[in-house]
Amino acid sequence: MKNHFAGRSFVTVFLLGSAASLYAQELVVRIDDMGSSHSANVACIDTYRNGIARSVEVMPVCAWFPEAVRMLRDNPGLDVGVHLTLTSEWENVKWRPLTNCPSLVDKDGNFFPMMNAHKAYPGLSVKENLSNIKLAEIEQEFRAQIELTLRHIPQVTHLTGHMGAAGFTPEVTELVKRLAEEYGLSSIDRAGATEEYAFQYIGYDGPHTTLQEKKASFIKSLEKLEKGRRYLFLDHPAYDDDEMSTVHHIGYENVAADRQGVTDMLNSPEVKDAIQKLGIKLIDINALTKQLPRTQASKKFSKAADKYLAAVEQSKQDLHSIMVLKDGQVVFEKWMGSGKENEPHVLNSVSKTFTSAAVGLAIAEGKLNLTDKVISFFPDKLPAKVSENLSKLTVRHLLTMNTGHEKDPSKLRNTEKDWEQAFLHSDFPRQPGTIFCYNSLATYMLSAIVQKVTGQKLSEYLYPRLFRPLGINNVRWQESPTGINAGGWGLYLKTEDLAKTIRFIRDEFDMTILLIEHDMNFVSDLCDELTVLSFGTVLSQGDTKTVLQDPKVIKAYIGG
Repeated sequence: MKNHFAGRSFVTVFLLGSAASLYAQELVVRIDDMGSSHSANVACIDTYRNGIARSVEVMPVCAWFPEAVRMLRDNPGLDVGVHLTLTSEWENVKWRPLTNCPSLVDKDGNFFPMMNAHKAYPGLSVKENLSNIKLAEIEQEFRAQIELTLRHIPQVTHLTGHMGAAGFTPEVTELVKRLAEEYGLSSIDRAGATEEYAFQYIGYDGPHTTLQEKKASFIKSLEKLEKGRRYLFLDHPAYDDDEMSTVHHIGYENVAADRQGVTDMLNSPEVKDAIQKLGIKLIDINALTKQLPRTQASKKFSKAADKYLAAVEQSKQDLHSIMVLKDGQVVFEKWMGSGKENEPHVLNSVSKTFTSAAVGLAIAEGKLNLTDKVISFFPDKLPAKVSENLSKLTVRHLLTMNTGHEKDPSKLRNTEKDWEQAFLHSDFPRQPGTIFCYNSLATYMLSAIVQKVTGQKLSEYLYPRLFRPLGINNVRWQESPTGINAGGWGLYLKTEDLAKTIRFIRDEFDMTILLIEHDMNFVSDLCDELTVLSFGTVLSQGDTKTVLQDPKVIKAYIGG
């Protein structure tokens, strides 16, 4: 691992969406009202694990929100939206705002039961009280609901509105849109969203009182979906149990039985079979709103890609995915072996890129400086006698792997439980800044420092600053025995997530992206220019063929 190839590739590799997906019907199945009851919570998770649900809307004002939080953290692959709430419709249970907003509540301090005027609840709807409702109080309450949810559920990607709360006036629509942009989220339930994100709402096509009617009417609706278009279906799963039997409002008394039917329909083998036979691709709202754009590859490129994949298969390379972008659009994608489109894959040392980004963000926010001494962050973990070289070690040295080590100390993590202490107690024979040594544990120390100065793990710190704005969710990062993200390795992202990051770096900073790789066959096939390093020293550079035939490269890297 001491040597590195840095090459300029012919194509930008990484990202999502094959040409075939361009023509598939894409469907979001969204389930609402998680947090409103234990029954709803369990049913929502059930229809995600065993059914066709892909996005869930959670209500932070409800009593069962804490349970919903625990369930959603246990299911990080489930896309989550904040279900902004201004109403409390059930007769036997009531919801109140998180903030002091007297214009939004009835005389008992509860949200109004209805959004629109209802003959059974005269004068008790939001719209009947618009003249008294203050937009500033709506913003205050929405902010509280968003921030509470974000604080506890990392995979939140979007905003929706319970009973139309996200867009019942033009002013509220603009407010929700502004809040979504501020928090790095998408907003779905508002005027203009269907055009902006190019999708269409669908419902049942026919009667849907009984389970059989629900299945038949939903399948009928699926059969009318057009290839190349995207759709969103929503409903409210729960169970017909003692809890749900107590819940109703006037005009909707059969809540428990109705929502049991929704649960059973979403889990139905007949429905799942219909989706498969019709070639419908299930996606979530995050993909709907923040998926990278797709276009069809040229015939010439498609032939070249097929040739490349054949070579990969023949050489038995352990390649899990490939994604190619041209002009910012995905033109090709392929998953192989254990690679799967919607499952995060370990990035190994690419994880270091995200750790370095976190350090840069912390510096920009005034929490950290490149010249800060490393020992200043860990006074309780230092050796009895701090060497002169260790005392000179700075954040900059960790970033550049010029720590003063002659040998990579990273193996210490295999035998020591406290990795920060092990690093600080290791031998620093050279002055920092005078020698390069590849050092994953140095990047781990950066992770520990970021956690020290921000009070958050790397993944938590990066969510609002990088991951969420780019539409990256379901982030996982391996941790040390002391609960610190590994930093130098162990980050799990989807292929498209990495592609989004690469595109962001290119677009935002107008930077050339280098490929760093150790696999000789991979390098020779992809790159037309190479730079070969050994311990930070350039051995050779130039066109690929010449560099790979250089005796110094053969001796240092290949052996011989």
